[in-house]
Amino acid sequence: MSDHPVDYDDALAAMTARASRIAHGEARELVWLLEHPPLYTSGTSTRPHELLDARFPVYVAGRGGQFTYHGPGQRVGYVMLDLKRRAPDVRRFVATIEEWIIRTLADFGVHGQRREDRVGVWVARPEKGEGAEDKIAAIGIRIQRWVTLHGLSLNVAPDLSHFTGIVPCGVSERKFGVTSLGDLGRAASMQDVDRALRATFGPLFGATVDAQNVASTENKSPGRRSAKSAESASR
Repeated sequence: MSDHPVDYDDALAAMTARASRIAHGEARELVWLLEHPPLYTSGTSTRPHELLDARFPVYVAGRGGQFTYHGPGQRVGYVMLDLKRRAPDVRRFVATIEEWIIRTLADFGVHGQRREDRVGVWVARPEKGEGAEDKIAAIGIRIQRWVTLHGLSLNVAPDLSHFTGIVPCGVSERKFGVTSLGDLGRAASMQDVDRALRATFGPLFGATVDAQNVASTENKSPGRRSAKSAESASR
């Protein structure tokens, strides 16, 4: 866990180096929880016209998906797990990340949901109109030598106006927006969120200790994502 905002280039370099060491059996798996200064990242499916206002630096992330925002008040989780030692199933891994977020949100009284046609975690907002939903957490992953990189971003209390500079994750329908724990009236500190993430991680992925043999813990998730949804498995 990092207590201060981490430069994106520095985080990317550290994550890439750690993942390589994990793949070669030279380092333990790692989940790194942090914040970034305000910035936009573009994934491998990015469409240039979805950058509406480049008010913050734009970085090429190397993950799947499209444009996303990172900034203060958002907890980013970089997840570096060795799927060879667990379950070499990318769709199941994405579904398990979603379930991890859903269980974390439940600790704060928020009912997060997954959608087969939209990766990430969503909250129904009927007060905004029929079918209205807001995204509270995004998922973007990359796999190298069966080691995962990147991970998730959970909106705790960021400035939601910062999302208006992009089409977040390529979702442009007016009934779909962006929300946060703060926007939903749930006061939570980063320390509160970190504790919840730590508590809900173990039942899904296994204890946060090193071991010679790690079980296929992703099989504890509700199921795999469909092949259709996995075509854009990181948004």
